Amino acid sequence: MIDFSQPFNFAQYLFDANTARPSKTAYIDDYGSLSYAQLQDQAQRFASGLRAAGIHREERVLLVMQDMREWVVAFLGAMYAGVVPVAVNTLLTRDDYAYMLENSRAQAIFTNGALVSAVQQALQASNHEVQRIWVAHPEEAEQPLPAGFEPLQPWIDQQPPQTQPAKTLGDDPGFWLYSSGSTGKPKGTVHTHANPYWTAELYGKPVLGLTENDICFSAAKLYFAYGLGNGVSFPLSVGATVVLMAERPTPDATFERWTRHQPTVFFGAPTGFAGML
Repeated sequence: MIDFSQPFNFAQYLFDANTARPSKTAYIDDYGSLSYAQLQDQAQRFASGLRAAGIHREERVLLVMQDMREWVVAFLGAMYAGVVPVAVNTLLTRDDYAYMLENSRAQAIFTNGALVSAVQQALQASNHEVQRIWVAHPEEAEQPLPAGFEPLQPWIDQQPPQTQPAKTLGDDPGFWLYSSGSTGKPKGTVHTHANPYWTAELYGKPVLGLTENDICFSAAKLYFAYGLGNGVSFPLSVGATVVLMAERPTPDATFERWTRHQPTVFFGAPTGFAGML
């Protein structure tokens, strides 16, 4: 059992849980794969880059990125640095993003090529504090990257790994997720470093019974609390492998991943199952 009176960093907890399986595949996405050792290395380089960029502990960074390996690297790398990632829906409008930029006071944005246009429009429509913008897979953008938008992977690769996590506590802010906004403007809900630990300990392990032999695939995206558990906290807490998909989880897209990757656990919702049937 974790002693939460001592420093606890959720990203470091996941890295420690998988030190014995460095070559095991942690993630498979539309572009390739990432082992547990590579995931830790990339996240620690990401954390070092945040520090070099002048982004401080408990400041927010907006994560507007489709499901891919870089999403997890950014999410865990930010938490490792004590910075707070704000994971947002990738299907929102310019005005939604503009509101979230102002509301969260995000200091940086991490996105991917397919969403560059939406992010650029949101920046133009908001009175924001954003200092830097990094883009995963910039080759997928409709136009060359606008001024101020930087390729993400070269930036990560040039950083030295940060060898020690931020000395966060279990009840320190870990990440934000926005509510749906059904009762007004979306609310930025703060989740602590300990919150995902408890979801894995009380649900992922005893209820789902996940093990390191599982291959997990979730229709729910990582920016949803459900998808975040399915794709990060549950499987990584036991050393399982995760399949990520950037596109929408249509029946055809879902079946294609089923047949290609043979997942042992699939996470879905009633409407999705109905569509597949």
